[in-house]
Amino acid sequence: MSSGPGAASAPAPTTHDSPTAHDSPTAHDAHPARTDSASSAPGSPASADGAAPRKSSMFSSLRVRNYRLFFIGQVVSNTGTWMQRIAQDWLVLSLTGSSTAVGVTTSLQFLPMLLFGLYGGVLVDRLPKRPTLLVTQSAMGATGVVLALLTLSGQVRVWHVYLAAFAVGLATVLDNPARQSFVSEMVGPRQLQNAVSLNSANFQSARLVGPAVAGVLITGVGTGWAFLFNGLSFVAPIAGLLLMRSRELHVVERAPRGKGQLREGLHYVAGHPELIWPIVLVGFIGTFGFNFPVWLSAYADDVFHAGAGAYSLFNTLMAVGSLAGALLAARRGTARLRLLIAAAAAFGALETVAAGAPSLWLFSLLMVPIGIFGLTVNVTANTAVQMGTDPVMRGRVMALFMMVFVGGTPLGAPVVGWITDVYGARVGFAAGGLISAGAAVTIGLILARSGGLRLAVGWHRGHPRLRFVPREQPAPASA
Repeated sequence: MSSGPGAASAPAPTTHDSPTAHDSPTAHDAHPARTDSASSAPGSPASADGAAPRKSSMFSSLRVRNYRLFFIGQVVSNTGTWMQRIAQDWLVLSLTGSSTAVGVTTSLQFLPMLLFGLYGGVLVDRLPKRPTLLVTQSAMGATGVVLALLTLSGQVRVWHVYLAAFAVGLATVLDNPARQSFVSEMVGPRQLQNAVSLNSANFQSARLVGPAVAGVLITGVGTGWAFLFNGLSFVAPIAGLLLMRSRELHVVERAPRGKGQLREGLHYVAGHPELIWPIVLVGFIGTFGFNFPVWLSAYADDVFHAGAGAYSLFNTLMAVGSLAGALLAARRGTARLRLLIAAAAAFGALETVAAGAPSLWLFSLLMVPIGIFGLTVNVTANTAVQMGTDPVMRGRVMALFMMVFVGGTPLGAPVVGWITDVYGARVGFAAGGLISAGAAVTIGLILARSGGLRLAVGWHRGHPRLRFVPREQPAPASA
């Protein structure tokens, strides 16, 4: 983080595979996230080769064979994951009639990340990523098959769903940081921004297909078939991992076994403010702003009385926006803190507006921009943190990032579910939006203050305008 307007960003520690510095939160946001180890001149963006950054091809990282195999496998698996999410939430709501129970299910799925996420990051830094992913992907596939058999046989109970959600959560303790870290090993530092954005586009593309197919299966033949498809879908990423060429992976130093590695990771983040603030912001957004299983199921069932089809529609339209946001991020090639703050504020504001939408169709349409800005927050923060982290620390740092972003849900989901049950879906949704927007504004002001900026209010072409400008420096005392 810079000490004042126009100051060069402090680079992260460098290694042979380390994308290093970050942007300063200056008035002009001059410095995008960088992949070189040297600071650029004030006001001039830097790129991996020291020249001005160019917008990359939207799908440039897919030229890498290993990443292409990974990407294709994830398309299939992510589709199954979204089918299971929709089916799981609807099954719990059908069994209990309670939004709080849906919140508890979500909480159990993400609770392991909150409890053990940092330890998972320590292990991931020590372990080879590809074998680790083979184990975690197999475990999640087996969980889907077991839940399918219970549901199709008519023996499923709500505690079975709770247990399956917790088991998937345990697997993600290793799977999430391993997948995040493995991206850089497949594509290298120059393609990291593009690959992270395409991963999000991949996930959101599946989000378009998964809920739609899940809605058809739930209303047609029942939730069990959605669970079965998810379990079998993990064959695709496992095959992709087995077909990769080890010699084409970028070699990254693994952390040796030793004492104090968890504490070392926390100290590393504490010493890099450009990593702290994106993590803090996504913590608020993940805890209070991303509880869509609770809200959207309640809106479909209690507010608009439209059933599983409306729930699927809400998720599909949000995925349309998220996919658009991911593809735009793939073209940008930069990860600016200013963009992160603005997207988070817009995301919270749109949630607040959507909470009061009087009709199903207006509410549905608002899901698109909510998806765009929510995805922009996720990709920008994820890329900024990855590109500013030493590869030997990346597993621990990304575990902390995912623990805060995903692990905050166990804390927020039951609270949001209770508010939704007691005060209604509109109040619950509005509360999440207001907290998200408030966190974005607060952190933006903190970053501006630490960067030596002040808020200026003025007029531009007949319209009011707010912007951050450098604070006026006191005149030096005359001799």
